[in-house]
Amino acid sequence: HYFIQSNLRMTLPLLGAVCLLTTLTTSLQSNPPLLPLVPYPQHLDILEGSPAVIDPRRFKFTSHSNSILLQEAFGRYHKYLNLHDYVQELPATLPSLQVEVKSSSEELVLETSENYTLTVTRDTALLKADTVFGAMRGLETFSQLVNTLNYTLPPVDITDYPRYKFRGLMLDTSRHYLSVGVLKHLLTAASWSKLNVFHWHIVDDPSFPLCSTEFPELCARGAFSPNHVYSQEDVLDIVLFAHRHGILVIPELDTPGHTLSWGKALPGFLTHCPGHGNIGADYGPVDPTNEGVYSVLGRLFKEVTGLFPGQFVHLGGDEVHYGCWQHNENVTAWMAAHNMTGNYDALENYYEQRVLDIMKSLNRNYIVWEEVFNHHVDITPQSIVHAWKGDWHNVLANAAKAGFRSILSSCWYLNRISYGSDWTKFYQCDPRSFNASATYEEQQLVLGGTNAMWGLYVDNTNVLSRTWPRASAPAERLWSPEYIKDVDFMAPRIEAHRCRMVARGYPAEPTFKRGYCKKEFSWRK
Repeated sequence: HYFIQSNLRMTLPLLGAVCLLTTLTTSLQSNPPLLPLVPYPQHLDILEGSPAVIDPRRFKFTSHSNSILLQEAFGRYHKYLNLHDYVQELPATLPSLQVEVKSSSEELVLETSENYTLTVTRDTALLKADTVFGAMRGLETFSQLVNTLNYTLPPVDITDYPRYKFRGLMLDTSRHYLSVGVLKHLLTAASWSKLNVFHWHIVDDPSFPLCSTEFPELCARGAFSPNHVYSQEDVLDIVLFAHRHGILVIPELDTPGHTLSWGKALPGFLTHCPGHGNIGADYGPVDPTNEGVYSVLGRLFKEVTGLFPGQFVHLGGDEVHYGCWQHNENVTAWMAAHNMTGNYDALENYYEQRVLDIMKSLNRNYIVWEEVFNHHVDITPQSIVHAWKGDWHNVLANAAKAGFRSILSSCWYLNRISYGSDWTKFYQCDPRSFNASATYEEQQLVLGGTNAMWGLYVDNTNVLSRTWPRASAPAERLWSPEYIKDVDFMAPRIEAHRCRMVARGYPAEPTFKRGYCKKEFSWRK
């Protein structure tokens, strides 16, 4: 049997610093083999027999599938196998990995199967999956099994699938702009940890970088500069790139709050309230009493759903500050005429209901921040409630009791950094721990969660290393069995995963106080 050397000083031979154990049988749940896998598989058995040996230069991935996505994945993983200097010490015994995929469909939705099985012996390797995306997850596991010191693999039998359907990474591109290239690097790394959702918080108060053909002034006047925008070609590029890595893209256009950047291009769209607006400005949330607002939103959301063809749009709905509405005479008069005097919750609910009706007309499901649910807006049964505040246990419990699906971000705010290996605090959070007495059906309504990297202090210069490998800790909580939760068991594996990222050309930050990777990161000259 094989394991990573657990002595911290010896964790660094990396990817595979694996040693032969004397025991021939292991109970996975009580004593799982310490292999350099992140996230850890659902079921893994070490088989009897000799390890497989590969020659990475000649190793082949083979399949009868005609999937272009699968062939592209083969190319990526062949490259990953050849990142280290190869010195033949043992004769190769394993010439190829045979990949069998049941379905030729390349459709990717939240319900798409990512299940796979992987069996490796001394001279054979077989990966079976329901879909090409399950095959991609299996390819990543296979690559992680390779010991790059001597290119051996342990004989294993793996059956694997995600514990949660929704395993996300949220990136905020409004507070600081992230280039298309950097977004691609982040998505590639997300696929290495088997995440499957990119929640793109694309616009907010500071800037509106998304270029619209319906309202071109939104990015022309709302972005930081013409160099800090995403053209529609950029969006298509990102959506297709994510799809090739098994990742859904969910855009967020947060309203009625967080919309100052919209107002620069849309006169009358925001509520005017001199001295009482957001961030000290003279404007606050969207003006829900202006009928023209809903015409704009209808046209814009129709365009956005065309750009992002996935199942969901995130509609935001958080942090709506009522002070501006309270100081606008037109809003006050409208509320009186509609029997809402002084009831700003009712005004917010009126706005949210109008927006949700727009989404219903576009036949698109949506995600909302927890405030929309907490304020009793009439959301559809297909809605997803997104918990982000400290009282997330109650939010998930209440959503489940009401029959709504939910996701969690509260304990996975990656932008909140602390000294040392702070990934451990992320690792100890489990969405389905919201209520010990919850029924099985209620627990299943919790779909998973999302790592949140808000853009307050990150941009192209530091977002890569600040995100990874810290985001791999929640990624494992969202994929692996519930009982795989020992920080000491994760520590050497996450450092091995970090060094694997570094070998693949990614500036992932260290998780230990001291040490090194076999292949260190180096900026291109």
